[in-house]
Order: sequence, then C-alpha cells, then structure tokens
Amino acid sequence: METPLIDPQYPIGKAELPARPLTAAERAGYIEQLAALPAELTAAARQAGGVRLEQPYRPGGWSGRQVIHHVADVHLNFYLRYRLALTEDHPTIRPFELNAWATLPDNDAVPVTVSLALLEALHSRWVTLLWHLTDAQWQRTFYHPLQDRSYSLDQALVLYSWHGRHHTAHVALLAEPGAP
Repeated sequence: METPLIDPQYPIGKAELPARPLTAAERAGYIEQLAALPAELTAAARQAGGVRLEQPYRPGGWSGRQVIHHVADVHLNFYLRYRLALTEDHPTIRPFELNAWATLPDNDAVPVTVSLALLEALHSRWVTLLWHLTDAQWQRTFYHPLQDRSYSLDQALVLYSWHGRHHTAHVALLAEPGAP
C-alpha cells in the first residue's frame, strides 16, 4: 500500500473553521492542542537538529528557525487578539507582514530555544485564560481587516490550534529522511 504524498506547504491540510459554536468537549480538545504545542514544537525542533533548522522545510519556504520564531511572534499576537475581543466590543485587530517579520535580525541572532521558552510561558497564560471563558465569551468577536471578516473566539481557537500544529508539522518535515 502506497503512502499518500504530503503537501509540504499544508502537511496537515488547511484549517476548517466551524460555522456553529463549538461544544464544550470540542473546545477542550482544541485547548489541549494549544497546551501541548510548546512541548510538541520543541520535540520536533530537537528531532530535526540544529543544522536542519537552518534549512527551509520546502523549496521557497522558511527555514525551521524562521518557522519557530514565527510561531512565537504570531501566538503573541493571537493571545492579544483574545484579550482585545474579551475587553472591547468587536475590535479591529492589527495585521502584520509575516514575511517581513520573518527576516528581522533577531530571527538570526536569537537561538530558537528563546522562542520555544517564550511559547511555553505564553501558552501557560493563554490556556489558563481559555479554560476560564464562559460560553458567551467564546462568541465574542474581532474583525480582521486584511481578510475582511470577523472571527468568533470559537473560530479563532480552531484556527490558532491548527496554526501551531501546521508549523510543528513543517519543522517535523526537516527531521524526515531525505529532508534538505
């Protein structure tokens, strides 16, 4: 039996957002995925090793180092989006240029262990917040101007959980036999 080919750009597939509110059990599963992310990304980085982290996970893609720093950068923003949505009425979030952030000089100067430690602390705070939200709070929203759409915190949970798993899979690709 042949193993299906994995798309290196979307190794776990694309995110699928729910059209309805999540159940408590569904939320719990996504929160657990966010809680596990720092350890899983750290394990994938260790498995790939230092030299491979300097290489792109696919042609035209970011290096493993850039991916790890990206996850820390973006998850900081994701956490703040939750806090804004919980304290303001349908706030407009501030988008940022992902590719420009990936090439800032700290990405080359700072070891990936710094971003992995940051994710550990950040996810500890974020996950604690998420476990304490009410059903009504999960339905609060924010507006993303570049995507011209609103997201409920339920939808954001699904998307942000996917984001961490998506990039962990990118780093894991670097550990596979025949990786760059």
